[in-house]
Amino acid sequence: MLEEVFREQWGRVLASLVGFLGDFDRAEEAAQEAFAIAAERWPASGVPAAPGAWLVTTARNRAIDRIRRERTLAQKILLAAPEAIMDEFDDTLIKDERLELIFTCCHPALPLEGQVALTLRALGGLQTAEIARAFVVSEETMKRRLTRAKAKIKATGIPFAVPGAHLLPERLDAVLAVIYLIYNEGYSGRVDFGAEAIRLGQVLAGLMPREPEAHGLLALMMIHHARRRARFSGDDLVLLDDQDRSLWDLPQIAAGRAALDRAMALGGRGPYVVQAAIASLQARERIDWPQVAELYRRLADLTGSAVVELNRAVAVAQAGDPAAALRAVDGLDLDGYLYFHSTRGELLRRLGRDAEARTAYRRALELADSTPERRFLTRRLEQL
Repeated sequence: MLEEVFREQWGRVLASLVGFLGDFDRAEEAAQEAFAIAAERWPASGVPAAPGAWLVTTARNRAIDRIRRERTLAQKILLAAPEAIMDEFDDTLIKDERLELIFTCCHPALPLEGQVALTLRALGGLQTAEIARAFVVSEETMKRRLTRAKAKIKATGIPFAVPGAHLLPERLDAVLAVIYLIYNEGYSGRVDFGAEAIRLGQVLAGLMPREPEAHGLLALMMIHHARRRARFSGDDLVLLDDQDRSLWDLPQIAAGRAALDRAMALGGRGPYVVQAAIASLQARERIDWPQVAELYRRLADLTGSAVVELNRAVAVAQAGDPAAALRAVDGLDLDGYLYFHSTRGELLRRLGRDAEARTAYRRALELADSTPERRFLTRRLEQL
């Protein structure tokens, strides 16, 4: 129970402290002290009715004590920040500044790898070692990455604020992209960051309830994540048509569809909303492939992505026209992309052009870097 509370409250506590102190490192130190005190006291006294307020108040007090001892922060901050009384634990008195923290962590002045790492550390409360394992780097490398990101925030004066209206759409796109990148790291199977990305998506949608793309991204991640247990059988990749639907998380699919309904009610027609609509259709018992192909066409218009055009071709084939799908695929410039060649192989196989299908599958196998993908492609070659 304590761990759950800590994970749920870490982002809010840290955001409050960063806004209060203007310093990431000091904020993390104070937050860690407060959580350590809670870990000692709460097993005996019980979790407070307002745990977030308790943690923020305790952390601020520890930060003020430290600052007064070190006497390194401007006097005006000390004068503006009298020590809180330990009995004042009213959540309504503490502003939720996680949205400001999200936009700070995902500022375009930071390198993308720094944005991702800092978002996971600051909003997700993940330990440096956990993040390092996910991205297959040493803990020391990840520590340096986080340190550089925080130093750049301080050195360049990146604001702890929600961007103005004229900058918000572009900056929100960057935030959504970071969360989706975190999700895809989990979806690839290395470390299950899928659930963490969904939690971040829920925070963002809750803080920006009128933004359809925030709800669209949340819907997309939830519907995809609901099928995670069925995507693999041991080390074997299982295609959508062959998945055991009893392994799907139906309540999570329903929750994802509710988020999609919310996005569409807000007038959402952006890329994440369209992708969520596609995912929702693909989770139906009977998939309307012509409708999926049409949605991919809309997505291609929005993104200009050749990969989206490839996915549209797959839907066209599933709708019953592999020849038209192959013509579309052959018009794409994706030679270095694994799924371009595996898709060509499948379409050629369906059309009875086995020799060409073997060539395509072999090229795909050259590009495959995961065991499930290599096993799947090897099996396809053996079947020809």
